[in-house]
Amino acid sequence: MWFRNLLVYRLTQEIALDCQALAVALANKLARACASQELSTYGFTAPFGKGPDAPLVHESSGCLLICARREERMLPGSVVRDALKEKVDAIEADQQRKVFKKERDQLKDEIVLELLPRAFTRRSSTFAAIDLARGLIFVDAASPKKAEDLLSTLREVIGSLPVRPLSVKIAPTATFTDWMRTEQAAPDFFLLDECELRDTSEDGGMIRAKRQELAAEEMKLHLSAGKLVTELSLAWQDKLSFVLDDKLVIKRLKFESLLQDQASKDGGDDTLSQLDASFTLMMLTFRDFTPALIEALGGEEIPAGI
Repeated sequence: MWFRNLLVYRLTQEIALDCQALAVALANKLARACASQELSTYGFTAPFGKGPDAPLVHESSGCLLICARREERMLPGSVVRDALKEKVDAIEADQQRKVFKKERDQLKDEIVLELLPRAFTRRSSTFAAIDLARGLIFVDAASPKKAEDLLSTLREVIGSLPVRPLSVKIAPTATFTDWMRTEQAAPDFFLLDECELRDTSEDGGMIRAKRQELAAEEMKLHLSAGKLVTELSLAWQDKLSFVLDDKLVIKRLKFESLLQDQASKDGGDDTLSQLDASFTLMMLTFRDFTPALIEALGGEEIPAGI
């Protein structure tokens, strides 16, 4: 159940929502299989368990867990191009004429419609946790586009979802660079062994370092040359490790064994209880971690008029 990536959004207004009302709303946009001529479908499914009786919303410690699922047909462009070339070559050979763009496009559409029912399908899920008491939504995604797909579909079913990405007052690159230069992060945060540095000039280069001692002289030379840190691997207390970039995207989020062992102990032998214990402990951790991260990065920026 542990999230692997994290994008955090701030609710800009209070919304009246509870577990039951949200479940009813999500039922209006259920995940389903692609029809024979559909490229993709998107909808909500039960975050825990399977079957028609599995709840669409899981609630624990005042937090609501939901899951959106995308199903898409895999139709490689190379397959379409090869089929199109074969058909165009046949027409030009049989009819002794050139096939131009308009006809090519029409033939391509026909090929896609013909191949779609036979194409394999792929499913992917995106989880999100809503903490209404603190006005935050946590999405398990490293891509803003993937997170926005979930949020926009959620907005569609509940009617309104006033959110904005979490932002901070000080440019994260300035904070990251200062941490590396001084070899010390904010309290409870620790530098690990990975970073990305970019030159500030328009055509400047980029350096990505992995398994590297960030306090090494060679890294300081890059900072002295004017490069800024745009991505940094960090640990928080003895609970989390992650990579944070200058857009506040948290990637490769890892919950340390201390938390995982505690969840295993709390959950017992039942699978659903294990999932619930993991989700509960994860959200309690986020409630401490998120404000600590915001403070470490200079405080939350509240746009004018909000």
